[in-house]
Amino acid sequence: MTGVRARVRGDWLGLGAPVVVGVAAVALWQAVVTGFGIEPFVVPAPSDIAAELGANLGVVTDAALATATNALLGLVLGTLLALAGAGISAAWRPVADAATPLVTATAVVPIVCLAPVFYTMFGTDAQTTRVVVAAIAVFVPVYLNTLRGLRTVEPVHRDLMRSYAATPWEATRHVTLPGALPFFYTGLRVASSLAVISALVAEYFGGPVDGLGKAITSAVSSSRYALAWAYVLGAVATGLVFYAVTAVIERNNHAR
Repeated sequence: MTGVRARVRGDWLGLGAPVVVGVAAVALWQAVVTGFGIEPFVVPAPSDIAAELGANLGVVTDAALATATNALLGLVLGTLLALAGAGISAAWRPVADAATPLVTATAVVPIVCLAPVFYTMFGTDAQTTRVVVAAIAVFVPVYLNTLRGLRTVEPVHRDLMRSYAATPWEATRHVTLPGALPFFYTGLRVASSLAVISALVAEYFGGPVDGLGKAITSAVSSSRYALAWAYVLGAVATGLVFYAVTAVIERNNHAR
């Protein structure tokens, strides 16, 4: 009983502490903006942002859903490609050695350089560029973490499977894959946020007139700075949802 109470208390502290800090930060933000008379184009007051968010909640939600859709497609596509690549690279060392320069180059290419090029390739009236950009951003962390996990197998575990005359597939299923899962989930948590960021950044450089990136630039160009920040809140919420879902999937997998 004592252990249950301690666990519940710890959960409440883990949830309550960030909420208290967040409320305090917003209150300080409001006080500074109001007290020093800071202009909205520098940073608007939280009360103004909240008012714009309430008045345009449907529009912000639609923009967030558009960005989230592209991010989700990119996350799924990038993850599948990364898993396939990591599996092949783990099985054949020459493939891994050949892929290392390509993965490294992909990791350092700025998204702002890729988006305009892909819009030229795929057209500005399609969402393809945003999905591809998100998939490329997702690929690198998932590939690297999964490959490391597939290679991290204790020699004693291999010897144990040999002593049981296990087939290569049985050794992979019972030792290699379970050992690689924590690494995979680490990469997936990082990639989930990158997918949202990449899809949003790609929206700044063209494509259909939807999504949070386009909405932010449109609001700023119209000098509606509080509304632009409301869209930023939509982007933050979208990223948090992606991260939270991957964290829940990881926790449920560990609980089994």
